[in-house]
Amino acid sequence: MKPMSFLVLLLLFSKEPRQAAQPGAGAKPRDRTVFLQSLPKLDGEHLKVTIVEVTYGPGEFSKPHSHPCPVIGYVVDGALRTKVKGEPEVIYKAGESFYEAPNGVHEVSANASQTSPAKFIAYFLCDRQVPLSVAPARSGEGGQQ
Repeated sequence: MKPMSFLVLLLLFSKEPRQAAQPGAGAKPRDRTVFLQSLPKLDGEHLKVTIVEVTYGPGEFSKPHSHPCPVIGYVVDGALRTKVKGEPEVIYKAGESFYEAPNGVHEVSANASQTSPAKFIAYFLCDRQVPLSVAPARSGEGGQQ
């Protein structure tokens, strides 16, 4: 699969409503680019695409982890609080997309709300032989809320 084909998948999950057809009007759909990111050099001979839906209940979080491949995320519902080592903490809300470079260590990956669930879609573009998620090289003390 070509990297550009992968990015097209992200457009399929856009929450932007399509323009309603008006009687007698040849209405055209509206499209918007929700995300654009250059990818690192990848060997296209050994790639696979995996799409994972992740749901965090109120206050839930993941332990620190890393992804050996690029990840593109799209928040479907709620808000996601995330921090990758060396970068500031960020909160992504429903309708927002984000990029994670390969091998970045997630110090925080959590639902930003203590009362509502959060859901996001993670698009992984990986070598066929690598796991999607691994423990960081130097594991800290459990996840952060």
